[in-house]
Amino acid sequence: MSSELSAELRGFRRVQRLAYECAEAVAARLEPGVTEREAARMQREWLRERGVRDWFHLPFAWFGDRTAFVNFRLPLQFFPTDRALAPGMPFILDMAPVYEGYTADIGYSGSLGVNPVQDRLMADLEAHRELILREVRERRSLREIYEDVDRLMVRQGYANRHRAYPFGVIAHKVDRVRQRRFSPRLFGFGTQSLKGLAADALHGHREGWSPLWSPYRFSDHPPRPGLWAVEPHLGFRGTGAKFEEILVVTDSRDPEESAFWLDDELPHVRRWAEEK
Repeated sequence: MSSELSAELRGFRRVQRLAYECAEAVAARLEPGVTEREAARMQREWLRERGVRDWFHLPFAWFGDRTAFVNFRLPLQFFPTDRALAPGMPFILDMAPVYEGYTADIGYSGSLGVNPVQDRLMADLEAHRELILREVRERRSLREIYEDVDRLMVRQGYANRHRAYPFGVIAHKVDRVRQRRFSPRLFGFGTQSLKGLAADALHGHREGWSPLWSPYRFSDHPPRPGLWAVEPHLGFRGTGAKFEEILVVTDSRDPEESAFWLDDELPHVRRWAEEK
């Protein structure tokens, strides 16, 4: 990572760390019988108590086989349900707060007690983080990198679950959001953030790039400078795991400065370091 972050990047890192602090705090409070809706509300309340008033999207929580998006067909199936947590059950917390105009979008995977399958999925996600960074620095097209992530999952014996997201995205651009006194939402997404994404999509369409990183033709271009919320999501027999964090892409010719993860002090990165 760049040794000296700009004030702008420090702002994004601050809200990303806040979101991961929320995930860890809520995960520590989960117990048998807590529902996805209750876990999502816990995330909202924790962040609102710390000044968050706007969202790229409201918090999600997925328990059990819903962590692998089993039988997900419609967008409404992503929203929290009355599924209750039980011992050994995997969970994913996903939130995208906007704080002081800076956006984060994070995913946190865990389980209530021991879950060896999800532990293995999490360990194997490290290779995806390394592959994505390496190939972005090589300026491979987003579509090619997506396909290489797919191939790595197949070699590992897993299913690609980010393909179940709208447009099959593994990542999307994030930007500053104009702060307003009242921040309306549409289907759980902040309208200011959606306006920014739509403006990027229109601008990108004219110039031949997309703010959505997908397996489709509109992502068949080199990484666009900016901030990308990246979320490789693995599934195996009803268990899912992912991380989501910001990747910074620049126009620098220095490979290490051309792309880097915004922060290496995150729960999944620390976990991998401890396991070595």
